[in-house]
Amino acid sequence: MYRSSRSSSSRRRWSAPNRRLTQLYPSLRSLYISDLHLSEERSEANERFFRFVEQDVKGADALYVLGDLFEYWIGDEDVGSSFNAVMVGFFRRLADAGTKLYFMHGNRDFLFGERFARAAGGKLLADPSVMDGVLLMHGDTLCTDDADYQAWRRKARSAEFQADFLAKPLDERRAVVHGLREKSKEVIGAKPADIMDVNEGAVREAFRRHGVTRMVHGHTHRPGVHRLEVDGKRCERFVLPDWYGRGGYLEITKDKPKLVRW
Repeated sequence: MYRSSRSSSSRRRWSAPNRRLTQLYPSLRSLYISDLHLSEERSEANERFFRFVEQDVKGADALYVLGDLFEYWIGDEDVGSSFNAVMVGFFRRLADAGTKLYFMHGNRDFLFGERFARAAGGKLLADPSVMDGVLLMHGDTLCTDDADYQAWRRKARSAEFQADFLAKPLDERRAVVHGLREKSKEVIGAKPADIMDVNEGAVREAFRRHGVTRMVHGHTHRPGVHRLEVDGKRCERFVLPDWYGRGGYLEITKDKPKLVRW
């Protein structure tokens, strides 16, 4: 378990446990996760992440994090904060043990940059990307029925918005993010559930555009396996579990996929 202590100022200090991660043997094995939403306040999810890294990822050739690793990310200057440093340290030990790490932006952590990737020992992955014949996405661009969200996404990903946000002091950024999170809860609560899922037409178009038959994404918090036919080809879409609930991951070993739920 991770350890924490409180100083006189009531701020939680995080320290990494003395654990050694070893790679047992090389194998054709890739793991995929998304929507962990890690934060200091979510100790259960943090513990689950530690167990996942130490037990499930051992021996994997690659680990793909397809967005929303953290509840929020306010910029790479915060990579050295006590909580973030511990989490990044776990990834670094995985990388040092030989597992290739790939990080994709989500709707909560689209401000990840090269500094974060270097610290974690991984690489940033564009959304979408095709790796080993698998189309990887965060998944939010497939939710085209939610016009308000797509408008917000375009704004938040703009260079102007990000430059303005990153020019603010870290404490002010945190305050802005907390305000946006509260507003988001209200907005989501008022939306019809169906528009927050993927649009079938967008899914089919993604398969066609990238010429693949297997897709992996997160974002919707509706884990499962969906099989469909696109232009006469049998396709499969894997939706990753969110870690607000039971959590889990997708494992593909020698081209055989397995969706694991805890």
